[in-house]
Amino acid sequence: MTVTDPAESVAEGDAALTSLSTAAARNLATTTKSVPQMQGITSRWLLRMLPWVQADGGVYRVNRRLSYTVGDGRVEFISTGADVRVIPRELGELSLLRGYDDEAVLTALADRFVQREYEPGQVLAEAGQTADQVFLIAHGKINQTGRGPYGDEVALGVLADGDHFGGQVLADANGRWDVTYTAVTACTVLTLSRQAFESLNGDAGGLREHIQHRLSAADRPQNTAGEAAVEVAAGHEGEVPLPQTFVDYDISPREYELSVGQTVLRVHTRVADLYNKPMNQLEQQLRLTVEELRERQEHEMLNNRDFGLLHNADFGNRITARTGAPTPDDFDELLSIVWKEPDFFLAHPRTIAAFGRECTRRGIYPQATVVHGHQVPSWRGIPVLPCGKIPMSDDRTSSVLLMRTGEQRQGVIGLHQTGLPDEYQPGLNVRFMGIDDKAVMSYLVSAYYSAAVMVPDALAILENVETGREE
Repeated sequence: MTVTDPAESVAEGDAALTSLSTAAARNLATTTKSVPQMQGITSRWLLRMLPWVQADGGVYRVNRRLSYTVGDGRVEFISTGADVRVIPRELGELSLLRGYDDEAVLTALADRFVQREYEPGQVLAEAGQTADQVFLIAHGKINQTGRGPYGDEVALGVLADGDHFGGQVLADANGRWDVTYTAVTACTVLTLSRQAFESLNGDAGGLREHIQHRLSAADRPQNTAGEAAVEVAAGHEGEVPLPQTFVDYDISPREYELSVGQTVLRVHTRVADLYNKPMNQLEQQLRLTVEELRERQEHEMLNNRDFGLLHNADFGNRITARTGAPTPDDFDELLSIVWKEPDFFLAHPRTIAAFGRECTRRGIYPQATVVHGHQVPSWRGIPVLPCGKIPMSDDRTSSVLLMRTGEQRQGVIGLHQTGLPDEYQPGLNVRFMGIDDKAVMSYLVSAYYSAAVMVPDALAILENVETGREE
C-alpha cells in the first residue's frame, strides 16, 4: 500500500477548495450587462452641424436669381489599353457646347481629338502665344502660372483629371493664352486644333449657331457672380434720370425631393415576451437599427450622385491640392472661396492627420477649438471635423469640404419632414407591419432626408488630396 503526501496531491491537481467557487456562485448571481455595443457608430458631425429645414410636401425648391454663367464641368473619358477617347456627350461640359445635343456632330468632334503625352516640366501652352487648341486632361496634374504685377511668376491654380482649358478657341481664332500651363506629373491630354474644329464647323451649321447663342448670353449684363444685373445709380448729384430695373429669376429652379432610407426590423414574439429584463429586446434592436440608418443617411448626404454634397459643389469651387498632401495653403484657398462666414471643414480622419503632419513640418501648430463640448482641430479658427464617409481612393487620395450653413445665410442645409405618422425621431418613423405565421413581428423603419446648397459659394471642395505621403 502506497501512502500519498497531501502536498503532492495538491501540486498534481487543483488546490482543494475551502469556500464556494466564483464559477458556482455566478449561477445564483445576476451579471452586470452593458447595452449592445456597435463599432460602426461615428460622431456624424455633418448631421449634427447642418441646420435642418422642414420640407413640407417632400420637396424643397431653391429659387435663385437668373444666372447667365454656366460653370465648366468635368469631362469623362473611356480608355482601351493606353488609348484614351473622350465620351462625345461629355463635350457638353465645355461652356460653349453646353446644351448642344446633336449626337452625330459631337461624335465627329470627339473623333478629331488627338491624344498627347507630356512629361513633368513640359509646357503645354505658354502665355502670350496664340491659343489654337482645346486641351482635355485625361490624367495628370498641370500648374497654371502667370506674371504678377511686379514681374515675378505667380501660381494661379492646378488642373487635374477631367479638367480642360482653351474652350475659347471654339469662338475666337485670334486669341492668346493668358497664363502658362506646365505639367507637374506625367500627363495624358487630348487636344483639338482650331483647324480641325473649323473643318467640322463648316458642315455643322447648327453648331455654329449654338456657339453664337452661347456667346450672346455671356454678353448680357451680369454681376460678378454671373447673375442677371440689377441696374442702380449711386454717387450722383442733382436730378439725374435713374435707371429702371427688375430682378430676374431662374425659370427652372432646382428642386430637392426627400430621399429615403428604409429597412424592416424583425423580432420574434417569444424574444419580445420572455427576454426583456433587464433590457428591452425590441428597444435595443430598434436603437441599433436607427443608428445604422443614420450612418447611411450621412453617407448618402455626402456621396449620393443626385443630392450628395460631393457631387453638388459648383465646378468653379473645386480646387486641386497644390503639392499632393493637404497644406495650409490649400486650406487658405478653400477659405478664399467660402469667405463669407464659413462654418467648418469636413475631412476624412487620415486627411486631418496628413494636414497635421504638413503643419508640423512647417512649424505651424493650429489651435484646437470646442464644438458641442468636444475639442477638435481648427484652421484660422474654423473647426476641422472628421468624417469617415468621405471616400478614400485606392491610392489614398481624398477630399476636404468647407461650407457655410443655414437657410438665412444662403448656405448648406439639411432637409427633412417632421410630424410623420408613428414618428420615432425627427424625420424618422417606425411603423408596425404585423405578425407573420411564424410569430415574427415586423417593423418598417424609415428615415427621410436630403441636402441642398442655397447658392454655389456656400460649398467648396479640395480634391485629389494625398494622405499617404511621408516627407
